[in-house]
Amino acid sequence: MYDPNRLAALVAVAEAGSITRAAERLGYTTPALSQQLAKLEREAGTALLVRHHRGARLTGAGELLAARARRVLDELEQARHELARLTGLSGGTLRLGTFQTAGIHLLPSVLSAFRRAHPDVELTVAHLEPPAGVEAVAAGDVDLALTHSYAPADPVQLPASVRAEPVLVEELVLVTAPGHVLTSDSSRLPLAALAGQPLISMAPDHPARRGVEALLARAGATPSVLVATPVYALVCALVSAGLGIAVVPEMVARTAVTPVGTRPLGTGELRRTISVAHRADGPAPAADAFRALLRGAFGRARQGGV
Repeated sequence: MYDPNRLAALVAVAEAGSITRAAERLGYTTPALSQQLAKLEREAGTALLVRHHRGARLTGAGELLAARARRVLDELEQARHELARLTGLSGGTLRLGTFQTAGIHLLPSVLSAFRRAHPDVELTVAHLEPPAGVEAVAAGDVDLALTHSYAPADPVQLPASVRAEPVLVEELVLVTAPGHVLTSDSSRLPLAALAGQPLISMAPDHPARRGVEALLARAGATPSVLVATPVYALVCALVSAGLGIAVVPEMVARTAVTPVGTRPLGTGELRRTISVAHRADGPAPAADAFRALLRGAFGRARQGGV
C-alpha cells in the first residue's frame, strides 16, 4: 500500500521538474522530500526518478505510477469534500418516502437521530406504499424511499437510475386469534397444517404478495376474507376477532394493536425484505447520512426486534 503523501511527492516532482521546486510547493525541505521519494522507490521496487543537473525527470515506471497516483489523489480529495459536507450538513431538504409499517415502527427513531445530528436540514415524509416509493425516487420526487419485496416472488425490476439497499430481512409468521390451537405451540408449523384453515387473504393480485398467496393456496389454506390492499393493521384486527388466520411479517405481528397469537412457519421460506431505494447518480450527503442511520437502526431491529 503506497503512502498518499509519497504519491503526492512524486506527482509534485513530475509537475515541477525538480525535487527542490516540488519541496517548496509542498512545504518540505529538499532532503525531507528526497527521503520520501526514496521510500516510495523502495516500496515500488524500482527507480522512479532520474536526477540530472537541471532537476529530475520520471522514469517509465515513475510516469506509470504518477498517472495512477493522480487518480488516487483526486479520489481522496473528492472523498474529503464529501465527508466534510456529510459531517457538516446545514440547510437543504431531505425528502423521504415510506410505507406504513416502517413509517410507524422504524422511521421515527431514525428521524430523531438525524434531526439531532443535522438540525438545519428540513425533513419531509410522504406515505408511499411499494412500488410507489421506487417510482418517486426515479422521478426525483423524493430522495429516499423505504420499500419492500417478498419471497417467494418474481424479482423486482428497478429503474436504471435507482438502487435498492437491503437493510432488514424478516420472516412471515402465522397470526391467529388469541388461544387458537395453531398458535398454542412455539415450534415451527408446517405449511401443510394450514390446509382447510380460513385465511384472511392479503390481496392475491398485489404484485408483492402474489408469490406468498400462491404458496399458501398450494398449502390448502381456504380464503375466508379478502383484504384488497395489504393493510396489516386491519388484517390483524380481523384475525383478533376470529374471522380467520393470516400470514404477516414478524414486525407486524410483534407490534399488532389488537391481541393475536403468533407462530413461526415452515422452514422460514416466507420472507419480507425491507430496502431503502435511492438514486444511483452522484453523491447526496443528506441522503447518505440518513442511509447510514437506517442501517444502524434496522440492524438493531434485526438483533432485538421492535
